[in-house]
Amino acid sequence: MATAPVGADCGLGLKGIDLNSIPLVALNFTVRNKLSMYLNPRTMVAPDWTSLAEEMGYEYLEIKNFEGFQNPTAKLLDNWQGKCYRATVGGLLDLLKKIERHDILTDLSQNIEEDCKKYLEKQKCSYPPIQDPAVDSSVVRSAELAGITTRDDPLGNTPELFDAFICYCQSDIEFVHEMIRQLEQTEYKLKLCVFDRDVLPGTCVWSITSELIEKRCRKMVVVVSDDYLNSHECDFQTKFALSLCPGARQKRLIPVKYKAMKKEFPSILRFITLCDYTNVCTKIWFWNRIAKALSNA
Repeated sequence: MATAPVGADCGLGLKGIDLNSIPLVALNFTVRNKLSMYLNPRTMVAPDWTSLAEEMGYEYLEIKNFEGFQNPTAKLLDNWQGKCYRATVGGLLDLLKKIERHDILTDLSQNIEEDCKKYLEKQKCSYPPIQDPAVDSSVVRSAELAGITTRDDPLGNTPELFDAFICYCQSDIEFVHEMIRQLEQTEYKLKLCVFDRDVLPGTCVWSITSELIEKRCRKMVVVVSDDYLNSHECDFQTKFALSLCPGARQKRLIPVKYKAMKKEFPSILRFITLCDYTNVCTKIWFWNRIAKALSNA
């Protein structure tokens, strides 16, 4: 796919930045919802989401499957984002130009520009993403990130390392406590990174989170619940981890559902095998499965 520089061609004001360097996760709900409003209607006047899906490389049966969803555009974007390493803002804009939906590019340029700027601002206080799930302690760290956990060397010479970062919201803390009991205090002897327990206060939350997920933890467990869906912190952590291993090829993320949900399961995690604590038939194997997944390199 050709690289499209940000600028006059796309109507965005991010001079010198390659849109193909910005992953699709940068686009928030507002932009995605507006894209759906443009592309969901099936008309003879303008190409719709099916034309976009064809340009993305989806086959006939896959496109027919998307038709069964209430919002096929949103489902298509989530699926493409999860399975394709080329799923970037620039890639999406290239495809919209290819199907001649210049009206979308014009009307949404300001919203897309704002989302890209927000994404780039967040990246300023984190290390550039790597494509390796293994902890890399050889990277030179700034003074800000020396001594960020309770067992860190204050000088940063021997940073504390973990088997897994636990992504959770405050309402699910009791299950996190149970996770600690089952995985740390048993024969598994795993080491979990629980933000409220292990991280020292006083440093930029985004900077610490990025450092821990990318450099200190081999895997990440995502505790999914209704409240998780409303958490900006959990949303950032999940998308950041996914950007490190597009399509979950490296099995870095492990979604966990421990109680029934009223809301729809997050589409961004649907393509990753779930560990379901609510399934009474498989509950007996639950902790062993998670332990084995976290133990595997």
